[in-house]
Amino acid sequence: MTDMALILVTGAASGLGRNTANALVDEGHDVVVHVRNPARLADAENTVRWKGIITGDLADLDEIRQVARQAGGFGRFDAVIHNAGTMNSRDAGTVNTVAPYLLTALMDKPARLVYLSSSMHRTGSTDLRRLAAGTASYDDSKLWVTTLAFAVASRWQGTSSHAVDPGWVPTRMGGAGAPDDLTAGHQTQVWLATHHKVTPSTGGYWHHRQTQTPHPAAQDDEFQARLVQALESHTGVPLD
Repeated sequence: MTDMALILVTGAASGLGRNTANALVDEGHDVVVHVRNPARLADAENTVRWKGIITGDLADLDEIRQVARQAGGFGRFDAVIHNAGTMNSRDAGTVNTVAPYLLTALMDKPARLVYLSSSMHRTGSTDLRRLAAGTASYDDSKLWVTTLAFAVASRWQGTSSHAVDPGWVPTRMGGAGAPDDLTAGHQTQVWLATHHKVTPSTGGYWHHRQTQTPHPAAQDDEFQARLVQALESHTGVPLD
């Protein structure tokens, strides 16, 4: 276990993000939560737990930049958990891939980065023309954000970067009939954000604290480079 850490969790109004943030606070960490709609955090007894609240719609490039600026007001985070996600095909590419990329590029480098993936990334496409065209599917976006996690791991010494498949869990997005364990859905993210002794120390694809083999493209240096180049071109913001 690390000492008390300052941690940002995106998409923390409900579901996995909220559970992750609550678990981190329970362990004694200072947690800043991001929500799209602050009305979703109307229960006052919980809001006092947070170190701070950041708001912004991660489907909008200007608002993503505003989220990064708000985050900057807290200084350098020890860990950032990129949890926010959507299955809406119109917004999947922006929320699930572009937002984590822009926040990563614009914020001070944390010690640890955790990106939420999905087992569905294995059926994603490597056709990056879909990024600029706004036609990315959910599966595409999760392949790309998994690839981003590995690209950061290979480029940024001193920052650990991992991708996590939380499972198909019964959240608002996953649906009430989802078969996987809801509690196990956030435990890996909490562990990666707060523990020193993780093997591999960076560049892992995790499911319930065990490494798995991701889509081959995610670990391909050439595809990583093409993805980063496409994201830099799309946003006008370099990663390094």
